Amino acid sequence: MAAQLGAGKTSAQIGQTSTQQCLHSHLRSTHSQVARGSHSLHRFAGGPFPSGSRRAACGCVTQKVRAIAEVDTLVPAIDTEPIRVSIGDGPSGGGGLFTSTNPEIRRVTPTANGRTRIKLVYVVLEAQYQSALTQAVKNINANRSNVCVEVVGYLLEELRDPSNYAAFTKDMADANVFIGSLIFIEELAEKIAAVIAPQRDRLDACLIFPSMPAVLKLNKLGSFDFAKLMGGAKAGAKKDSPIKKFFGAMKKNNDNFEEQLLKLIRTLPAVLKFLPSQQARDGGNYIQSLQYWLGGNAENLENLVLSTAQSYVPALKGVDFGCEDPQLFPEVGIWHPMAPGMYEDLKEYLNWYDTRRDTKFAADAPVIGLVLQRSHLVTGDEGHYSGVVSELEAQGAKVVPVFAGGLDFSAPVKKFFYDPIYKSTNFVDCVISLTGFALVGGPARQDAPKAVDALKKLNVPYLVSLPLVFQTTEEWMASELGVHPVQVALQVALPELDGGIEPIVFAGRDSNTGKSHSLPDRIDVLCSRAIKWANLAKKKVAEKKVAITVFSFPPDKGNVGTAAYLNVFGSIYKVLQDLKAQGYTVDGVPEQEEDLIKLILNDQEARFNSADLNIAYKMNVDEYQKLCPYSGELEANWGKAPGKLNSQGQNLLIYGKQFGNVFIGVQPTFGYEGDPMALLFSRSASPHHGFAAYYTFLESIFKADAVLHFGTHGSLEFMPGKQVGMSDLCFPDSLIGTIPNIYYYAANNPSEATIAKRRSYANTISYLTPPAENAGLYKGLKELKELIASYQTLRESGRGPAICNTIIETARQCNLDKDIKLPEGDAKDLDLAQRDSLVGQAYSRLMEIESRLLPCGLHVVGSPPTAMEAIATLVNIAEIDRPEGDPPVKGLPGILARSINRNMEEIYLNNNRGVLQDVELNQRMTEVCRQSVRAFVEDRTDKDGRVSIKALNKFAQMTGFGAQEPWVNVIKDTEFKKANKDELRSLFGYLEFCLTQIVKDNELGALEQALKGGYVEPGPGGDPIRNPSVLPTGKNIHALDPQSIPTQAALKSARVVVERLLERQKLDNGNAWPETIAVVLWGTDNIKTYGESLAQVMCMVGIKPVPDALGRVNKLEVIPLEELGRPRVDVVVNCSGVFRDLFVNQMNLLDRAVKMAAELDEPDDMNFVRKHARQQAEEMGISMRQAATRIFSNASGSYSSNVNLAVENSSWSDEQQLQEMYLSRKSFAFNSDRPGAGGEEQREVFESALKSVDATFQNLDSSEISLTDVSHYFDSDPTKLVSGLRTDGKLPSSYIADTTTANAQVRSLGETVRLDARTKLLNPKWYEGMLNSGYEGVREIQKRLTNTVGWSATSGQVDNWVYDEANTTFIDDDDMQKRLMDMNPNSFRKLVATFLEANGRGYWEATPDQIDRLRQLYMDVEDKIEGVD
Repeated sequence: MAAQLGAGKTSAQIGQTSTQQCLHSHLRSTHSQVARGSHSLHRFAGGPFPSGSRRAACGCVTQKVRAIAEVDTLVPAIDTEPIRVSIGDGPSGGGGLFTSTNPEIRRVTPTANGRTRIKLVYVVLEAQYQSALTQAVKNINANRSNVCVEVVGYLLEELRDPSNYAAFTKDMADANVFIGSLIFIEELAEKIAAVIAPQRDRLDACLIFPSMPAVLKLNKLGSFDFAKLMGGAKAGAKKDSPIKKFFGAMKKNNDNFEEQLLKLIRTLPAVLKFLPSQQARDGGNYIQSLQYWLGGNAENLENLVLSTAQSYVPALKGVDFGCEDPQLFPEVGIWHPMAPGMYEDLKEYLNWYDTRRDTKFAADAPVIGLVLQRSHLVTGDEGHYSGVVSELEAQGAKVVPVFAGGLDFSAPVKKFFYDPIYKSTNFVDCVISLTGFALVGGPARQDAPKAVDALKKLNVPYLVSLPLVFQTTEEWMASELGVHPVQVALQVALPELDGGIEPIVFAGRDSNTGKSHSLPDRIDVLCSRAIKWANLAKKKVAEKKVAITVFSFPPDKGNVGTAAYLNVFGSIYKVLQDLKAQGYTVDGVPEQEEDLIKLILNDQEARFNSADLNIAYKMNVDEYQKLCPYSGELEANWGKAPGKLNSQGQNLLIYGKQFGNVFIGVQPTFGYEGDPMALLFSRSASPHHGFAAYYTFLESIFKADAVLHFGTHGSLEFMPGKQVGMSDLCFPDSLIGTIPNIYYYAANNPSEATIAKRRSYANTISYLTPPAENAGLYKGLKELKELIASYQTLRESGRGPAICNTIIETARQCNLDKDIKLPEGDAKDLDLAQRDSLVGQAYSRLMEIESRLLPCGLHVVGSPPTAMEAIATLVNIAEIDRPEGDPPVKGLPGILARSINRNMEEIYLNNNRGVLQDVELNQRMTEVCRQSVRAFVEDRTDKDGRVSIKALNKFAQMTGFGAQEPWVNVIKDTEFKKANKDELRSLFGYLEFCLTQIVKDNELGALEQALKGGYVEPGPGGDPIRNPSVLPTGKNIHALDPQSIPTQAALKSARVVVERLLERQKLDNGNAWPETIAVVLWGTDNIKTYGESLAQVMCMVGIKPVPDALGRVNKLEVIPLEELGRPRVDVVVNCSGVFRDLFVNQMNLLDRAVKMAAELDEPDDMNFVRKHARQQAEEMGISMRQAATRIFSNASGSYSSNVNLAVENSSWSDEQQLQEMYLSRKSFAFNSDRPGAGGEEQREVFESALKSVDATFQNLDSSEISLTDVSHYFDSDPTKLVSGLRTDGKLPSSYIADTTTANAQVRSLGETVRLDARTKLLNPKWYEGMLNSGYEGVREIQKRLTNTVGWSATSGQVDNWVYDEANTTFIDDDDMQKRLMDMNPNSFRKLVATFLEANGRGYWEATPDQIDRLRQLYMDVEDKIEGVD
């Protein structure tokens, strides 16, 4: 039977809901027109604005939103003045906070008229209880003759405002009753506890429902004392209380805290029977209070207030208000705004639904499952849910809206989303969670494995949309950040771990009533996209249209198909074959992938003449303006359509080629890459007309059912707009429209993949980077190793000095004189120890080069490595200790070291110093590691090099440590034969798992799953060596819970790196401590390392991040100077735009840490943070707290300094111009005192802080990406910039921390650039691996040379010999020159031009003959491209 909706869903209200539904469509179009019409005045996070425009537009939008709110809620407004949201102090409202709503709107003050007056104060996470609780109090005041209630409520985030906190403190001073719920932000929980604790004994009642322990223990009802239950065993007792045990377990485990806490409270009756009768009675009242609260409607809340009053307010002792028992609702059920009640059975719901007369559905209508919070239904705050239901039905979809009373939403998913007859068949085609929370869990913790298990079985797309919680609609609209960072952490990052996609804000919050209301234009987008996803499961495969989108950056025909470590056209060719095999209509695909490239690039001749790419469609301006509703918004930046980009002057050109129902198109570029003035002054320009036309073509002309963005990465997700939770004024949202977006993204780049998920609504599918190999040695380096081997044998003989002389000369020829100090005289003048030290240093550098991992070639989607190709990766996996494992795993080098009574860290340190004996020992250990892993892998592979199932089974059955295992035999025959057998068994058991993960493949399978409207299983992104759970690829990439970093392991690693950095800086600078270090923080690095570089900054300033009661890192402690043992080092932190987007809360933590250090009363020579902040404050006339601003990034919605774009396009005049780009774009400060303001321009403070920088510093954490692989590293390097700002003009030291192996090292930037050149650009193993990929391989070579020029421009740390050797390798060799030209003439032309540019800018001292040859070669390749014989 359907349960009656006790929330008071009367027929009149049902009629009101119908009125809402009728008005939604009109308001949607009106609101959209208002918002769009204001584009020239109001564009978030991008483009130049006319004076005063944003305020005007915000006001216009605000009025319309208020109108929507009134229609949605249909309740009388509370009789107070409406809130006036000022955005003058920052984009998000008063004082730079995220919300500036006034708690006074929640105050009801009665006239006593002789009645007993009770004052109730409440604090809640979100405002859903506001309306019902206000109504309950008004009912009491209107109908009760002996009691009246004053009530005032505070939203948790409002208490960040000092004035609100003061008002809360004042209200609590004369309150009788306090109620708190879902207080799960530690810093605010502590502030609340600080106010309540002194008042607790005086209060008549203190009711706190699931919240942080700090406030939960303040619960008090008569003799029922929660603190005692949490306090543990009494003296002499054997056991702790169940509640204390519970909190201990919750801190250790990633459990669903709120749900488990509710279950615990529900089991209290079992505890209460052991308590004295009065305590038991009071405990029972607490449980009843919780039931009233969870019931949530006005009747339940009225009874909650009255029952508490009659039992615990002394003035009302003996009064009986005749309170009714709590009105209970189903724990799980189905709700519909038009239904007569709630349903607990799907069949009953469908019996009602299918007999409705108000609407009809097509026989094959998609069915959308909605997941709702029961609390919104019972409190009458369901208007936003009604808006989604009505819009879905208006678009032709059926709905099954389910709810849960707790926070485990997997229960209704399992119960109601399957066919009631065929139980194992899903009934719904797509699921949208409207709760904003993880499927299993709430604002504190989650249970992702349980959620993923439920969603995998259901196997439909899972969308998680957001209702605004901490901001009003007006505040969100005005915010450049978008959704509040706390909400991003709780309601975006956590659902992503479940596989949730598309975080679209669908509901706003009214600033007066606190009620949620629909955002019609957002709901329109959400519903349209959900239906498109659902239809993928219904449409015939032969009829589905797929648009594959490739990238071309920098804009050049030689760069079509750009993607990190991916053979794009080889991968597309494989995808096309797979699609055809599945039954997709794929026509005209050539037999060779090389021919596919030719078709996209027009035809074979197009590579050798000036013709454009193949033109798939010409869109005239009228058609473009008709189909693209936001085309007019682009004119401020680009003028009238069609513009000059992707246009021939009359039409907009869509580049690509159609193959039946598959279109392969080339995404246009940003458009301003070649314009230095645009790069300098534009925070971020809008997309140009050609870019908009491309996506308009995909949706409205080609009519794609899905778009597949191919590889890391394009421009769509980096277009201007809010960081998270976009409006219809944000360009990524406008461009992607309603097309389901599937995106192949490199598994090692979870940060930018997350940006794509959040800003372009992408279902990201991970692909593997190419198999790694050791770099090896070549040419003179190989000869040098042979000489060292001879020296080791003859070092004490008469030939020792002569061999040492040859080593010195060969090392000099290999340019190692920049890395080790080589003597000018004869080696015979050195004693044996000196010769050993010199040879040891050379040997150490050689082994550093030889053992460095490098990805060889380019990956092809769907082509996993063979087992043998995985050996080098497995060796590096085997190096690392994994104490967090179950069981813990010890690294192989450490196991071997302990077997000979040595410490591995000591061996590493001596190796790095060049101690010959330990360099030799380290090399022997490395060889044993390689040989044992190779033997292990060979034993588990078949003759084709693939993993043998039979061999795996054999290992699984292995229980002993017998000689039959080849890896055992390898170790047994060495000096390490005493290695711990149990540790080896655990390690090789772990390697067994890793081997199977590496060679698995689901990249094509995941694409197939997404295209048929299935659920793509989520998985972490990152470095597969550090975190093998990244494998196998073909997962929906997610990042991590941003509140979980830095971890304790990251803190430990960070301390080691900072110690080595400071030691190196002192060694290089006359034993002086560096006073300021400029640090760069990257999003991906911090995901891969769980916050190591974040922890490094904390360590430098001597502040320790600590977890709260639930393990979330959001607190800080000062490390005393005595413990620190050195001065606090000042920092200037520049965060990448991606780090800013993903880790706003950590930026808050960093800013708090620096300011905490600056405000410590310590001497200047022991606290450089305080020293410099005081100096800056005096010089600039600002407060010391303002002067201590050190956390910088781009403006919200903007990315990079654009130095990389200028370098890649050779569109810069001099280094000063590059430095001006950096200063103008990276000088936006984050202020923890004004977190809602986002990045505020503070260039003067930024420059002032940079003036004291002694060293610049970055991290390399993965062997897959190094300094010249990508342009991001030099784009964020301020080395030469600092020199120009310092009063002494001194070039700061530059360091790179290399944590790519277990032997963490800090090298100078120059050393790292040289190592990178030797192992990649100049290494035959690397460049031949690239050239095996043909066209795309040439581009990879050219890209690394361009990035090398970038490092010359920003740091001056590239040696002349690097350019000389590169010229010898790629230009002087005629055969190589011909190969490059034939494979990709456009990229080869760019390579030649880059050599000439390096010389012209003074970075390479080339000979006249070299320059003449390059000039002639440039003309030759130009002629060939243009078809001139």
